[in-house]
Amino acid sequence: MSKDGRAEDFKRATTGALRALAGVDEVQVAFQPGGVSLSGKRARLPAPSRALPDTEILKLRGAADSLALKLRHHSDSIHAAHLPAERDARQVYDALEQARCEVVGSENMQGVAANLDARLQDQLIADGVDRITDPHQLKPEIALSLLARQRMSKAAPPAGTKDILNLYSAGLSEAASIALDQMAAAKDDQTAYTRAARHLLATLNMSEAETQLEQSDEEDASEPDQGEQSGAQDNASDPEGSSQSEQDSMFSESPETAEDSDQDGEAEEIEDNQAAGGEGDDRPAGPQAQHPKKQDLDAAGDYKVFTRKFDEEIEAQDLCDGEELDRLRQLLDQQLQNLQGVVSKLANRLQRRLLAQQTRAWDFDLEEGMLDAGRLARIIINPLLSLSYKRERETEFRDTIVTLLIDNSGSMRGRPITVAAMCGDILARTLERCGVKVEILGFTTKAWKGGESRGAWTADAKPRNPGRLNDLRHIIYKQADTPWRRARKNLGLMLREGLLKENIDGEALLWAYRRLLVRPEHRRILMVISDGAPVDDSTLSVNTGNFLERHLREVIRAIETQDRVELVAIGIGHDVTRYYHRAVTITDAEELGGTMMKELSNLFAEDAALAWARASAARAGLVA
Repeated sequence: MSKDGRAEDFKRATTGALRALAGVDEVQVAFQPGGVSLSGKRARLPAPSRALPDTEILKLRGAADSLALKLRHHSDSIHAAHLPAERDARQVYDALEQARCEVVGSENMQGVAANLDARLQDQLIADGVDRITDPHQLKPEIALSLLARQRMSKAAPPAGTKDILNLYSAGLSEAASIALDQMAAAKDDQTAYTRAARHLLATLNMSEAETQLEQSDEEDASEPDQGEQSGAQDNASDPEGSSQSEQDSMFSESPETAEDSDQDGEAEEIEDNQAAGGEGDDRPAGPQAQHPKKQDLDAAGDYKVFTRKFDEEIEAQDLCDGEELDRLRQLLDQQLQNLQGVVSKLANRLQRRLLAQQTRAWDFDLEEGMLDAGRLARIIINPLLSLSYKRERETEFRDTIVTLLIDNSGSMRGRPITVAAMCGDILARTLERCGVKVEILGFTTKAWKGGESRGAWTADAKPRNPGRLNDLRHIIYKQADTPWRRARKNLGLMLREGLLKENIDGEALLWAYRRLLVRPEHRRILMVISDGAPVDDSTLSVNTGNFLERHLREVIRAIETQDRVELVAIGIGHDVTRYYHRAVTITDAEELGGTMMKELSNLFAEDAALAWARASAARAGLVA
């Protein structure tokens, strides 16, 4: 068989083994030049060479086994719920979780363990760990993941790392050593393991705020609140309402805040916490306050909802039949012809900027790797010279997801909603080509005058101050993992007559934010497009005049304080700068495309500048 046939056979065998080991048949495996990555159920592995030597086979098998075990033993939602806010802490946190998946998954499979060991050894040699003599030069994510592996598997450290790991371990505090033991004991329980990992980060002063939250959790666990128990019972009796109540979990994530809410008589807020905040109570808060979550909950404590029974979260294709969806998409395509030129130029400019951040970089003057053709003269002059090799450096570009949250209120009718749909379409195509996931969401209400919620309120003798009094409709036009070609028809739904009604921005923002938090990407961007303040006549007629606006402000403040999602807003004919810290106001809908591209371009440029500064500092020896 030819060498090409051997490589293809290896690809097929590796793909089948990965799917079998992961226990997921629908995993998509791509062999492409570059590094190893996993996004949802899409695995990317380096393309094998034509020669395919035994050493390369071991590396590729180890990479495939590593991805498969992560798919099998890792929960993105648990991982994201406990993810630290600090960048350095995140790197350590991710490395510790990967170590857990590999140790747990390879316990009873010697072949898999051998593949993983070979890959780990190769990575350590590539990073020069076997040549480090000063423990301060060892990256924390490498050192701590190796120590965690050693304690979980009881195996000897990789060759060449024993001495440096002993020196690094000797410098750890007793509390850090105890945290490592706790992680080893909880390796089969991801939730308990992540809590122990967070405790380890706290002992290393990498995530101080998390220590305070864990102490709060322990106090609340020792003194369970009766109101929480009753709230959980109510939640169980109304499963439909509880599933929707997760939208308010940002204001009631910890047991401590739920207890305060119960004392204020907000039983529904406690139900929200039980429905969605079980894992979120350990999320790190922003650096601006000691207990920002409690502060946020108290500030928004008067926001309540009369009933969530009639709310809906729905896919766009479920709101109309296929024929009408095709007709609306054709109408959108006709409109796109007029805007295509201007926005496409801006989209191409954004694409060039993103691709520029993913360019290849090389390390030169190495003792092994690929032969550097530019250094051949050295070998001719001195055949014994070994520093004539190069190796491709891992890209600094982070996995990114962008969510577009589009106001579907009646005031957007006409040109604004058409331009928003067109820009969302073009932006999704552009970012998809650059490997950036895009989710497109819309928010409105099901009815104009309160709908079934107001009917239920009337039947209940119209209690005073009922809170939000309309049926929410949250629309998913495109999910993050859905390719643009499959979702392109859905965007035409924005042009449908009768779809656009009222807008309740605060709960929609929470909904989009909650969807982002469970995503595995390291960087999350939420862009809100709106043309006015939240308005719902049914709600405002029976509550204070600023009821919805005040809630929106508190939601924005909570999101911006926690700093886990980058929030940017674009107001069409409406000043949104008074709500959002990062916002732009435009007077004409035709400016929307350029403004969206410019804001995203600025965000990516800032990230690239930060990565470049960190890399420069590292090369200069200013940081570890």
